[in-house]
Amino acid sequence: MNSGASWSAPKLAEARVLGIQRKLHKWASDDPDRRFPDLHNLVCDPATLMVAWMRVRSNRGSRSAGVDGDTARHVEQRVGVVRFLDGLREELRSGSFRPLPVKERLIPKRGGANKFRRLGVPTVRDRVVQAALKTVLEPIFEADFQPSSYGFRPGRRAHDAIAEIHLFASRSYEWVLEADIKACFDEISHVAIQERLRARVADKRVIALVKAFLKAGIRTELGDREETLSGTPQGGILSPLIANVALSALDEHFARAWQTTMATRSQRECVRRRGDATYRLIRYADDFVICVAGRREHAEALKAEVEQAIAPLGLRLSPEKTRVVSIDEGFDFLGFAIKRVRGRHGRMVIHTYPSKRSLQAVKTKVRDITKHTGPDQEPAQLMHRVNRVLRGWCNYFRHGTSSATYAYLRHHAYWRVVGWLRRKHPKRNWSWLRRTYLKERWPSHNGVELFNPAAVRTTRYRYRGAQIPTPWEQGVIAYRDHTTAMDHLEGLIAR
Repeated sequence: MNSGASWSAPKLAEARVLGIQRKLHKWASDDPDRRFPDLHNLVCDPATLMVAWMRVRSNRGSRSAGVDGDTARHVEQRVGVVRFLDGLREELRSGSFRPLPVKERLIPKRGGANKFRRLGVPTVRDRVVQAALKTVLEPIFEADFQPSSYGFRPGRRAHDAIAEIHLFASRSYEWVLEADIKACFDEISHVAIQERLRARVADKRVIALVKAFLKAGIRTELGDREETLSGTPQGGILSPLIANVALSALDEHFARAWQTTMATRSQRECVRRRGDATYRLIRYADDFVICVAGRREHAEALKAEVEQAIAPLGLRLSPEKTRVVSIDEGFDFLGFAIKRVRGRHGRMVIHTYPSKRSLQAVKTKVRDITKHTGPDQEPAQLMHRVNRVLRGWCNYFRHGTSSATYAYLRHHAYWRVVGWLRRKHPKRNWSWLRRTYLKERWPSHNGVELFNPAAVRTTRYRYRGAQIPTPWEQGVIAYRDHTTAMDHLEGLIAR
């Protein structure tokens, strides 16, 4: 398809790719059994590769190099974008493209020393091909994904998952199976992934390309090469989509049970009259919960059902992180604490607010920023750094009962910054500090004012359920800063 097409302007490429994605998504939605036979040519299409490059270039990760040592900026300066994409396209069309091993980066895990999460940094060329694959495959598989899955999907976010839990917990779903899949990205079966891909993709070249990325291997921090017999390294653009394709088997298992016996209110009432339980799965990547309307033993019995559903994927539950809790006891999910408490008017209500771990994490970041004075750091620079942390954290948790937490964080940030100012000016008294930095009783310097968490207004997030539109229905390509990326790329092409 368009094997002889030339490179077009980035905005034209974006429009062309959007049209292709719309068609793929519509065809996949209209026919759930349809298998797509000729997707490789779409991956190699100049418009697809250009949009993939824009996505890679606009991401902050473009500053990180893979095992070849090249960043996106190096590609622009040494090779040139058009020449780089020409060579990559020719490799894909001839079948000579081979992905390089990903560069290992070990990130400390929460909850204990000597525990690390393995991240893989692919090369820039591999990232572009992965982005092209995702551009073509995502509209197809989005037609099959269940509404109860929210992680790493376009147009969906963690707040949608929290809103659904809030909805069911408010409607007598009093027990929660809080589950975590052990080493999901490390142990997921390559065979299971390819089988689920073949259900929709008939093009063997695309399947072989995905398999090549799965088998690319890892270059460890010590310089050794490890084979990847299972799993998909976290850090690649394609990894979240592959994980969702595989884990959709779990979504489908519980969706079938819901549609068969619990889809309507009368069906749910009939189930409960028999003494059985109704339940609902809410998943975000490899973390998920099952809300249960019944007894504790019903929730406990679902553990075995989950284990049976994920066993063909080569996965198992983590015993340490999987437990059954009452909604009155509360639990943490995606940074939020979710608990049923007695409200102002005596009624039992569901509260969602920042968990203790999330609060401690932001306090640690503020403490680290304000720990050292530094001879070259001005107060305005410090406040700007603290503001970025506070603003992002407060914006995430503004959809909840977070006002008390915000007031506490305001107090913590105020005294950390004031303490930093006093250490920076040890010979100045308190009156001088107030005249210089606390004129309105709040830290500010050179037009930069410390962000006030208590000023953030909290609102309830609107539950959207199955009504969340896809980007192809809205006509938006899903990557960040795409306007800036297109303008930058157009300037490079024009040189």
